[in-house]
Amino acid sequence: MRKFIKLSLLFSFPFTIFSCNDDDRILGNDQDVIGQPEPTEITGFYLLNEGNLGSNKASIDFMDLASGTYSRNIYSTANPEIVRSLGDVGNDIKIYGSKIYSVINASNFIEVMDLKTARHIATIPLENGRYLTFSNGKGYATSYAGPIVADSNSPLGKVIEFDTINFNISREVTVGYQPDELEIVENKLYVANSGGYRYPDYDRTISVVDLNTFTETNKIDVEVNLYRLKKDSEGDLYVTTRGDYYQVASNLYVIDSKTHQIKKTFNIPVSNFTIVGDYLYYYSNEFSYKTFSYEKTYGIINVKTEQLVSDRLIDNPIVEQIQTPYGIAVNQFNGDVFITDAGNYVSDGFVYCFSKEGTLKWKTTAGNIPAHIAFIYQ
Repeated sequence: MRKFIKLSLLFSFPFTIFSCNDDDRILGNDQDVIGQPEPTEITGFYLLNEGNLGSNKASIDFMDLASGTYSRNIYSTANPEIVRSLGDVGNDIKIYGSKIYSVINASNFIEVMDLKTARHIATIPLENGRYLTFSNGKGYATSYAGPIVADSNSPLGKVIEFDTINFNISREVTVGYQPDELEIVENKLYVANSGGYRYPDYDRTISVVDLNTFTETNKIDVEVNLYRLKKDSEGDLYVTTRGDYYQVASNLYVIDSKTHQIKKTFNIPVSNFTIVGDYLYYYSNEFSYKTFSYEKTYGIINVKTEQLVSDRLIDNPIVEQIQTPYGIAVNQFNGDVFITDAGNYVSDGFVYCFSKEGTLKWKTTAGNIPAHIAFIYQ
């Protein structure tokens, strides 16, 4: 199952996501009050549940921190006229301006919604789409540019640029094989290429795209099967490799975006991470075909010193109850840590919220494979 990358791998009354008029009100048919009202500059978040491939079970939940209310599957209740529901495999969710953007991988589009109501605005076609980023009124999304199938002859991937007003695709550029996360530093776009469909001939590069000409100008050689890619406040790029699940282990690297050289290899497995302030928070759930088992680890890295400062994310034994860590986010204002648990990938998963001191604030049931969190700011 893991030889190739995951082929994505009770109330019934009205609720209002924000203070708005009746025209901006949507219905929630599955919600719980799970915590005390605790708004900060972050008033809530949307959570995208991936749903298993072929199940058409991607869904969006909403956590209102101002009321402590968690509402499930709000897209369907906000858009009852859309027969298809959200679609098949939710791969990424981002907020930009007054809109929510969600990449629906196997359904081959980006869903655009209103931030306040989650009502459908538009769809942007994108074959086998993966991840999103935004800059200067433009959206950028990676695409595998081919069907969801392991194939040594799979095509090169691409990045599209689209307008966030009319949603038209304005430009596209060919990058490496099966591109995943992407990041913008100054006027360059960096794309982590995995080549995951082409086992054992993985890609191992970061594509560098000039945003003026929208052409690939360079490739940075790192390691096989790249995946996550995020920048710190100084513009350094932190990138992970999944490895090959045999000889090459998962790892984390720091790339200097000015010189395009590897500054440091951490020699620690990292499946997913977020950077908040001067710290990188990560977890790993590494699978090996040698042992046919998973090993879970957590930690915190100071991105200023590029040193591991803790081999724990939360000092609380409840963390060990998390079967399959799958998503991570941190509230930059109060330090709350959110971890999603995909469980057995078939049943509904969970969301955990811990304080920065390690106290479990709340835990709630989410949808199938809860994965991606997008915070809403005041």
